[in-house]
Amino acid sequence: MEIVGIDVGFGFTKAYNGKNSVIFKSLIGDATDIQFQTSMGTESTLSHLHITYEDRSYFLGDFAELQSNIKEYTLDQDKFIKEFVRILAITSAALCCDTQAPLHVVSGLPVGYLKRDSKKLKEMIKGTHNITFHHQNGETELRTITVEEVLVIPQPIGSIFNLIFDDNGKISNKSLASQKLGVVDIGFKTSDFSIFDRLQYIERGSSTMDTGISKCFSVIASKLRQESNINIELYRMFKFTETGTIKIRGKEFNISNLTKRVYNHAGSAIASDLNRLWENDWDMDSIILSGGGSMELYKYLTPNIEGNVIPVSKDTDPRFNNVHGYLKFGRYKWGTGKQPISKLAPESPSPDEDKNQPETEDKDATAQDKPAKGLSWLRRQG
Repeated sequence: MEIVGIDVGFGFTKAYNGKNSVIFKSLIGDATDIQFQTSMGTESTLSHLHITYEDRSYFLGDFAELQSNIKEYTLDQDKFIKEFVRILAITSAALCCDTQAPLHVVSGLPVGYLKRDSKKLKEMIKGTHNITFHHQNGETELRTITVEEVLVIPQPIGSIFNLIFDDNGKISNKSLASQKLGVVDIGFKTSDFSIFDRLQYIERGSSTMDTGISKCFSVIASKLRQESNINIELYRMFKFTETGTIKIRGKEFNISNLTKRVYNHAGSAIASDLNRLWENDWDMDSIILSGGGSMELYKYLTPNIEGNVIPVSKDTDPRFNNVHGYLKFGRYKWGTGKQPISKLAPESPSPDEDKNQPETEDKDATAQDKPAKGLSWLRRQG
């Protein structure tokens, strides 16, 4: 058995097994014949991501953006689950894991889609999958991936697990685990707000809103269309907003000031939504910012948030916060590093309260884990 965290986002697909990290754009294109290829530049697998899966060939990520005639990406949740998730998840797992052992996968969904789409996501990923990689030197490599177990959790909790658990799946930050924490996970399409009080998920303070970084890109692209009559795909905006310039038909546009104004407006809007949602949670200890969008919006968002915001580390890529946390929780659940968290959990509910709690569906839970109330709701999700 090998445990892997997989985070299939609208912007990027990420995977991590503790040894290998994988990240590529969630972009699928048709595979075309390339009559001439040079060996100049990078020759990494991710820069030439050409696969055959279920009798169809695809270019993925940057390679699809560069070479495909027909490129597909979506911000529609239903289409994403039905047409994108399986290809992207299985590809990332095959790239990340170099073992024939069955995989146990931990993945996540936005809070607003968790109940609706968890079963669909599991069905898409579970089972045995054959995938062929076509390398730049002309060689092909067939890999067989068997996904034995899939656990789907709310996306933002991955960032908390990343801070609380060590690499072996043991709770190392007991102080943080005993606090009331809020998570703001800013992705490509959505922003997820979640509260965890001593590791218990608080439904009342958790929500998903369509205020991801793609909304900022859409506003900037709209302004550029007015100036140039060119429609710029949102997945191409990453490098332009990062550099602050874009060249269209030989003419260079400086978008740094426009980007700052758009980011400032987005940061204020997200903070306003957050402050309203958490108005009654004045006893929150800390707020964690996560997700790729937190890099761009951090300095515009934090001055407007009411509460103690844990700074985004400049030494790590916040796009990996959730997927690293998924792996750590997988090792807590399935690995050898399990440890009870009963000392960190709230006091046991009264007999009457306990009757109202749903029964756990995790028949594999050990007796050692049963007293642990803080994560019992996750066992029900599994």
